[in-house]
Amino acid sequence: MDLRVRLYLDRAENGLLLAKTNFEMSLSKELKKILNLPEDKTFFNDVISQCYYSIFYTAKAYLLLKFIETSPPEEHKKTYLEFKKFVESGILGRQLLEIYDRETEKADFLLKIFYGEKSKRGRFTYDVNSSANIPHARESLDNARTFVSLIKTIIEEIG
Repeated sequence: MDLRVRLYLDRAENGLLLAKTNFEMSLSKELKKILNLPEDKTFFNDVISQCYYSIFYTAKAYLLLKFIETSPPEEHKKTYLEFKKFVESGILGRQLLEIYDRETEKADFLLKIFYGEKSKRGRFTYDVNSSANIPHARESLDNARTFVSLIKTIIEEIG
């Protein structure tokens, strides 16, 4: 397997571990006490973001295996569109693209909040300490686990 493919997979897996850790830490008073964190502090936004990046880096690894490189500007968009071609051609299952779509939508929403456009969309409420984000963060973890696991298996069979 190409070293860059391996590095992207490692990065994806590390991001997934970090997302899982942030999710568990957000729910655990004991961990917060050990780490000297405020009890009301949560990291659900980070879980969603890390899960998106895990999916992104896994897609990059798959594309590299197919000798397709994406780079800035618009690297995320290019990566998504190139990955989408493999789904539309039937090489990869539609479920993978649906996962990618959902996590891209959440990540995009977080960016829109950053740019002060929260009022334009109301599907998710990503307040920093909001426990309302638990289901969205949990869904992101499930999606990222599925995506990373399936693509990693495909890469290992090919590579």
